[in-house]
Amino acid sequence: MAVPTLQEAIDRAGSPVRLLWKPNAPQWLPPVVPAEFRGWREEQAAAYETVALSDLCHHMDDLFIEGPDAHRLLSEHSANDYASFAIGQAKQIIVVTDDGYLVGDAILSRDGAEKFTMSGVPYSLSWIRHHGATGDYDVSFSHDPNSMTRRGADPVLFRYQLQGPHALDLVARVFGGPLPKTKFFHATPVTLGGRTFKALRHGMTGQPGYEFIGLWKDGEFVKEALLEAGESFGLVQVGALAYSTNALESGWIPMPVAGIYSAPGLRKYRESLPAMSFEGLNPLRGSFFSENIEDYYATPYELGYGRLISFGHDFVGRRALEVAQHDVARERVTLVFDKADVHRVWGAEPGFLATQSRYRVEADDEVVGMACNTGHIAPLGTALAVALVDKKYAVPGTEVTFVWGEHPGPDTAPEAELGFERIKATVQPAPYNEYARTRYRAND
Repeated sequence: MAVPTLQEAIDRAGSPVRLLWKPNAPQWLPPVVPAEFRGWREEQAAAYETVALSDLCHHMDDLFIEGPDAHRLLSEHSANDYASFAIGQAKQIIVVTDDGYLVGDAILSRDGAEKFTMSGVPYSLSWIRHHGATGDYDVSFSHDPNSMTRRGADPVLFRYQLQGPHALDLVARVFGGPLPKTKFFHATPVTLGGRTFKALRHGMTGQPGYEFIGLWKDGEFVKEALLEAGESFGLVQVGALAYSTNALESGWIPMPVAGIYSAPGLRKYRESLPAMSFEGLNPLRGSFFSENIEDYYATPYELGYGRLISFGHDFVGRRALEVAQHDVARERVTLVFDKADVHRVWGAEPGFLATQSRYRVEADDEVVGMACNTGHIAPLGTALAVALVDKKYAVPGTEVTFVWGEHPGPDTAPEAELGFERIKATVQPAPYNEYARTRYRAND
């Protein structure tokens, strides 16, 4: 029996939005990792005060790409600059459709002259794999899905992230001295207890740090070494709850809706994806409702990825992006919620909140944007949201309103009055964290 395709699922539902809209669907949390170790508030605070250890082994897909045409495949199907992409370097790969809409972003690492690893949400991994398999490319793939779909098998790789003001001192303790000076998003080989793996210079909460990445069989040894050395630095393990909020201050939107659902020219692509794929199952929900799936799409420029785009090579979507760069309708911003309204809506001691649902942003009695990543940040005493808003309202200090609620979806008017809570918010830059905004890519 043939497996139903994404296109068939859309046709049965009547539209992409009718397929994906699922009010009150469970919020995404990293699998396998315990929800909390010491409590989500203390675990959030560790990245500000001491050092935080996050287990990244289970929530991302990995696509291993190898072959003489691997570099050409990536260059022709993503917008990044590959002219000086060194072995050991990583970059945020930007994949777009012919119309210039984002398919997805992921972390791309160059592991050898003809070897690469893509890690992240499946949207962009599926796209690259499809075009590599159907195009004229001498390339092979190996896919390691996340632990929600791995069916109990071990991951191929371990990933542990250290961040916080004591992270670099802890690293020096573990390895008997500071690691070699490493540029942001570059990796250096390291050895511990006879085990060799890599240290990727990275950070997500506005703090310097590393991700340690290696073969799964070595992961437990590395983790135990970090935990043991971390005791004297106040190391705190981060559970799934706190981890799911750590992109807010960095201004990252984890799961922008892939721009693949509507273009007639992408019908064959949709027919290549199973209905039960991530593309067919990742739900839409929140107070921002539209019957038009393209209202949920975004361009790389709206998401703040313009600096990653290079027109020095030809790639799918290039011509659309050349136009889009001069007509950016929305900007990515951080919304800082009014503390009194936070307490009014969620209580004097707000509980945990992290959601990638889409929420209306209003000003001057009209919808002016869409919040895409929202959560409570205990060390700040309030909530933040990363949002896309009309440029007129993207100026820092602008006051807007965040609409909290669950729209029932089709057959109810998008802006029906449903008694949703309104929360005052102030527009601030994204990334919100000053270090993330100004120094992430510094080589100090």
